[in-house]
Amino acid sequence: MQVTLINTLSAPLKAAARFVNSQEQASGLSTSRFIQDTGTCLLPKAAFARSKADLAENAVLELSESALVYFAPALIGENIARKVFSKNLNEVEKKLVSMNANELMQMKNPAVKKVLPVKAAIALTAMLIPLTEFTLNYFKNLFTLKVFKKGDFNTIAALDKSPEDKAKQKKVEKSAYKNIKKAGIIFSACLGLGALIAKRGKDSKTLQNISEFVLAPGSKLFKKNEKAKKFFNKYASIDFASQNGKLVLSKGQLTSCVFIGGAGYFGASKDRGKQNFLETLFRYPLVGFYIITGSELFEKGFKKMLQKMGKCRETIDKNLNTPKFDKLEEIAKTLAKKNGTKIDTEFKKLAKQKVLISGIPYLFSIGIMGFFVAGISNLFTKYRYQQDFQPNKAL
Repeated sequence: MQVTLINTLSAPLKAAARFVNSQEQASGLSTSRFIQDTGTCLLPKAAFARSKADLAENAVLELSESALVYFAPALIGENIARKVFSKNLNEVEKKLVSMNANELMQMKNPAVKKVLPVKAAIALTAMLIPLTEFTLNYFKNLFTLKVFKKGDFNTIAALDKSPEDKAKQKKVEKSAYKNIKKAGIIFSACLGLGALIAKRGKDSKTLQNISEFVLAPGSKLFKKNEKAKKFFNKYASIDFASQNGKLVLSKGQLTSCVFIGGAGYFGASKDRGKQNFLETLFRYPLVGFYIITGSELFEKGFKKMLQKMGKCRETIDKNLNTPKFDKLEEIAKTLAKKNGTKIDTEFKKLAKQKVLISGIPYLFSIGIMGFFVAGISNLFTKYRYQQDFQPNKAL
């Protein structure tokens, strides 16, 4: 929905308002998270790049990783897997595929036994995303080896200018191919299980239980603990989320990407040496946690702070919910009529509040979780290397 009153705002506020509005109009988490996480991860790494190889491999990794995580799920789930596995469902059953799995499991409709295996099969194909992300770090190692002839992190990070050990380069290359092959085998198994579930799941109690576990693990593991059930259904399910009936990236899929992709990060960094592994060990848990839920926690805390200060009363309700940008014009009209003021005056006030609520957490993610973490991790790496090197130098 177009917000016409945005054009009445001053240039800086107009630009910020349009950005916030475009984020909210995006499908699911994909576009907004792509922009936010690419900014959080790539821009700081580019700013603190220690060599051409360091800059190039981080640019390739972060852009491909973000595109994979935030755009591939909808492409694979909605446009490919859903069409393939739903072809034997009728129109009513096809609509149920986009329904929340936990709610679907509670329905007494006989169609559920047919739809659940299809949903599970579609969800299992989405495992291609975290498994591909797992391989990206190994592809990154191969990229740097082939293009820059470097496989030792100490030379990539400009910590050491000595010629590299060819045997170590071979070891890095061999490990990369081995782990890429391993990921391919695991995905083939997921695809095979998905095909089996889709074909025979409606007639098998065992496959029904597997389907339910894939889609709503919290509901299967914690039937009497509501909090644990909701938590695991949100963060451990690989089922797709739904927006306007279409399958989009879910929190659980994002979490699987962070954890499975993390295994690739740590494995590939370990291959290239101690300092690469320790740098990853410092940075990845912080950024990974923030990607999964940290941004939400910060935004919620920021809203609470504004609420206690008596700020943004028109845009933050008692439950900390805020209206979308395309609803501000309607609210502005109501406030103008109530207060006897101009609509554009009220809209400007609302737009400032909305930009503040959305902008501060966004800037925090780039400034603190991006530049600060990247800068500090680089400094720590250099310090650790010097501490390791000094005793050897004395000998």
